[in-house]
Amino acid sequence: MPTKHALQLAQVLEDEIASGILQPETRLEELTLAERFGVSRTPVREALHILSASGVIVLRPRRGAVVASLSLEELLERFEVMAEMEAICSRLSAQRMTPAERELLREQHRVCGEVGASGDINSYYDENAKYHGLICKGAHNAYLSAEVERLRRRLQPYRRLQLRVEGRIEASYSEHTSVTDAILAGDSEAASEAMRQHVCVQADRFGDWLSTMQPHAPVKAKV
Repeated sequence: MPTKHALQLAQVLEDEIASGILQPETRLEELTLAERFGVSRTPVREALHILSASGVIVLRPRRGAVVASLSLEELLERFEVMAEMEAICSRLSAQRMTPAERELLREQHRVCGEVGASGDINSYYDENAKYHGLICKGAHNAYLSAEVERLRRRLQPYRRLQLRVEGRIEASYSEHTSVTDAILAGDSEAASEAMRQHVCVQADRFGDWLSTMQPHAPVKAKV
């Protein structure tokens, strides 16, 4: 299990990669990062493995860690695929979720609402991920679940960053309500379309957020 420092480091680096502060092919050296954040090399190494698992960076023999190359166009293409895959999950969940799974979804949606009202972006992201995970599991298709999880890890930093757009958390929760209502009602087509629109909007909001970014220096504060 990654340490708290490793998770914090991974999040800071994710943000800098997603926002363009750390450009593709940039080398991430353990010693340099350890000095920057005022930690030992162990949490840095753990953080780099977390990012490697999600595909945000690549660990190359003799070169160490480098930022993966992914253009905005490629990102949007992945969001497009993600939207379709999660739409399938929602359609199948509306058909296949057990009563117990439906109750878990209802409760997780309520939790998302409470956390969203606090304005805590990171906590909302975590609860949001659990919400999406329940829908994925409710589809009862192991192959689909594995593919969705693989792509979700690749898009994780970008899905987190789109929540920084003003009003996005409130809008996200409202979109969740449409998805939840459709699944609980067993309306597979409405559930599919609501989820497709929800994920597509995430891509749009990420583009909006990225357009507001100005070049600035990397974070230097200790974690």
